[in-house]
Parts: sequence; C-alpha cells; structure tokens
Amino acid sequence: MTTMTQSAGVPDKDWWRGAVIYQIYPRSYQDSNGDGIGDLKGITARLPHIAALGADAIWISPFFTSPMKDFGYDVSNYTDVDPMFGSIADFDALIADAHRLGIKVMIDLVISHTSDQHEWFVESRSSRINAKSDWYVWSDPKPDGTPPNNWLSIFGGSAWHWDPTRMQYYMHNFLTSQPDLNMHNPQVQNAVLDATRFWLERGVDGFRLDTINFYFHDRLLRDNPALAPERRNASTAPAVNPYNFQEHLYDKNQPENLEFLKRFRALLEEYPAIAAVGEVGDSQYGLEIVGQYTSGNDKMQMCYAFEFLAPEPLTPKVVSETQKAFGKAAPEGWACWAFSNHDVVRHVSRWGANVADRAAFAKLLAAILMTQRGSICIYQGEELGLTEADIAFEDLQDPYGIQFWPEFKGRDGCRTPMVWDASAPQAGFSTAPKTWLPIPVEQAINAVSVQEGRQDSVLEQYRRFLAFRRGHPALVKGAMEFHTVGDTALVYSRMLGNETVLCAFNMSAEAAEVPLPTGPWAALEGHGFSSKVKDHKVELPAWGAYFARYA
Repeated sequence: MTTMTQSAGVPDKDWWRGAVIYQIYPRSYQDSNGDGIGDLKGITARLPHIAALGADAIWISPFFTSPMKDFGYDVSNYTDVDPMFGSIADFDALIADAHRLGIKVMIDLVISHTSDQHEWFVESRSSRINAKSDWYVWSDPKPDGTPPNNWLSIFGGSAWHWDPTRMQYYMHNFLTSQPDLNMHNPQVQNAVLDATRFWLERGVDGFRLDTINFYFHDRLLRDNPALAPERRNASTAPAVNPYNFQEHLYDKNQPENLEFLKRFRALLEEYPAIAAVGEVGDSQYGLEIVGQYTSGNDKMQMCYAFEFLAPEPLTPKVVSETQKAFGKAAPEGWACWAFSNHDVVRHVSRWGANVADRAAFAKLLAAILMTQRGSICIYQGEELGLTEADIAFEDLQDPYGIQFWPEFKGRDGCRTPMVWDASAPQAGFSTAPKTWLPIPVEQAINAVSVQEGRQDSVLEQYRRFLAFRRGHPALVKGAMEFHTVGDTALVYSRMLGNETVLCAFNMSAEAAEVPLPTGPWAALEGHGFSSKVKDHKVELPAWGAYFARYA
C-alpha cells in the first residue's frame, strides 16, 4: 500500500488527486451472518483484498436506514445504519480497520431526495401548515387536476405524484417513494449538512454525492422544452425512457446549487484532508456542469462524470475527445473516471459483446482507465473481469428494470454478489441457501480463489498495473498529451516534473504496428504487457499495450 501522508502525522489534503477508489455495493460484497445479503462486517472481513489490490480508498454505496425500495438510495434515517447491514458499531470497526490498512473511507450521501418513510416527509405530508410543510417540493395541480408541469421521472412517467392528504402533488425525480427535498429551504440545507457532520465526526475521509446536479429545481416550475431527436443519447437513461425526450433545463442543473456546494465544502474544510466527488448525471451538459462544480477550489474537489459509462463503444477518439472536452469545460477541475458502477452494464460486456478474448480485453481496458488524467473508480468484481449477469425476470429486484423490461433489464446484472471462492457454496459470498440475487456460474468460475496467484489472470494484472502506476507519479497526477488517435491505435503521454511516461494501446483484436512519437523512449517494465519496438514503431499484439519513459 502507498502512504497517503506527506510526512508522519501530517494528513495529505491532496490525497484524492489521482486516487484509486474501489466501489463497494454493500448488499453484494460479503454476507457475514448468512441471510443472503452483504453487510458491514462482511466488508471489514474483505478489506485485505482491497489493500492487496492497491486501492487508496473505498466508496461504500448507501447503508443507511431504508425501506430498500431503491436498495438504500431511499434513505429514511441519515444518521443510522440499516439493521440489514449491521450497526453504527460495525461501521466504526470498519473505519478503524480500513485506516489500519491505509485505506480511506468514502460514503455515499443521497441528499437530493429521501424515502417517503423518512420522518421529515411523514410530517411534511401531514398538512400544509406543519413545521416541515416546505421541506419537500409541493405544488397545486393545474386547474384540470393534472401535474403542475411536464417534468418526468428518470424511472419512468411523471415526476409528480398526487397526495390526497395535502391535495397537492409532490416532486420525485426517481421512484414515487423518493420525494425530492426542497433545497431552496435553508432549514433543509442545514439538516443535510448536520447529517454530513455526523459522519465526519465518525471519521470518514470523504463522500460520493449522489445525483449532485438534482439538488435544486426551478422555483417557477417551468416546463422543460423538447429535445431534438438528434441530440438525444442514452448516457444517463436507457434509450427506451422518454426522459431522454426533454432538455432538462428546469428540473435540475439550477444555479442555486453553486452556493450550497460552497456551504458543503466549507463544512469539509473544518476537518483534515476530507474529499468529495459529485455524481453529475446529465446527457447534454454533463462536462459543463462538472466545470462549474469543480471551479474555484471552493466547491467539489472532483466530479464523477458519465462519459465513460455510456453504452457507446470505447474508441481512441472517445478517449481523446472526452479528455479534451473535460479540459475545455473544466480547466480548473479534476475528474473521477469509471468504466463500470452499480448503475450500468459491466464494461467488459457493454463494450466487448463480440470480443473472443475477454481477459485480454479486460486487461487493456484497465490499463487505459488507470492511465487517464483524473482519479479512478474500480467497481467490485471489475478486477476479476466479471461480465454482466443475465438475470431472469422472476429473479429481478430492481424496480427500474421491472418497469422497462425487456428492452431495458435494469441494474441487477451488475449487482450480483462478489465471487470469492469457486469451490464454496454461493462462491464464498454467503452460507445462505439463496442469495438476494443469484450468482451465475460464469462469474463463480472467475472467483478470487481461481485467479489469485495466477500471473496471467485479470486479478493479478490489476494488482500489477496498480503497483506500476504508483511507481510513476506522472500516471497519477500528471498532465496529458495525445500523440496518435487512430481507428484502433491510441498513444498519449503523461507528464509531471521531470517524468514523462508514454502510453500506447492497440484497441483491436488484431496485432498492429503503432508509430512512436519523436524522441528517445526507453521501455518500462513491470506493467504486465509485452511488445517489441522496431524502426521507431511498437509491435503490439491484440489488445496490447506499451509503456516507456522519455530517456
């Protein structure tokens, strides 16, 4: 493990820049009590795996008290652990163990909405005159009884739900059971900042802020305009979702959010070396919003964009254009990149449906991700090269998938339990006869037990390459310059101080010769790829890579 302090006892406030963050979906990581669902004690037991991988931090998806309609992203108590996952004491033990291993702990804050079972909403919906009546987004209907405007829920249908007690509609960007908080109300802002402070006092090192650009809505509740078909894309919602038919000018992305993010950052600054990454979900203005939210060193340290989570294939052009667009939109900003997470099809399947050598493909994609300018997120199981699970309709848990089946099968395929031991029941995840989602055979045979110690495995390549990356600061925090952006050839360099590292990739299933840029390049070792240089060209096998330093 790397040390993340500048000197003994002095926290490194910049630890997040270029950090490798390992995302854990707690329901699916490790079950410690045999109920078929992962929990906090299970995460703690598996921290050595994450330390051996070489991650700097973990991001834990929500484990707060919740009715689990959206599996924890519907919070009913921000300052407690759902009994399904354990207790506050279990979380404290997790923090202590992670810190002992040199791992930072980031948790997922969901403050754009709550569960409809949160005591705040129970009180708010009870009448129009109670103390929390304005804590959520309420509106009278139009004279004909229809919703106040045309806003749509990202989970399908109107973003407004009728409440017979108040005889008003309330807004929900997601499930009807996830009412949106009214962040225009200073009391609401204070309440969510108090919840943030609760976890800071428990020793967390940072936060991932869910749906950060959804915090505020347009006070005037203006209709969103239609979006021209040629401008639509499926980066934040599946193509079958009419949410993509609107330009979301008024239901999110509001300018008032900037002042709140400054308040949030000011709270973080009261504690040593805390970092936050905001998830920006927008198909048209994503990078522009990232630029706003990361400018000035007084809001987010970094933002988590969707460009590399899209269904479109990853190509040299996509990598180049994304990095250049980010540099233009957010010249002061820092990105956090991911190829997979708990909401999208695993990238080995998403981009490699027709790839014969999935392991080689997974290794190449890992090397590309780990050499991007920005911090990176690795989603659990990615280090095993896991593919998307095909879940039968009767086994589906995700309401999103149930709503849009079969054109969109939801998010369960990337949320199946982590596979640890191919010879153990439930692949070592649980002792329960049935787990909350089934574990496919094709995942179980790629378990940690099968790959550990096997030098040609995806797991060992992740470990090897992360160690290689740590040994070259230019790959962690350096600037980036593109040299070749072909149909399948991608060459760029990363520069920091006196170090320049060249990265060359063959993004195809056929061997290729890739020209090197002018200069004396000395090949680097220890990254796990093999190649030959001849006549200032590097001969790369299928899905091959080459790394060199400027001599």
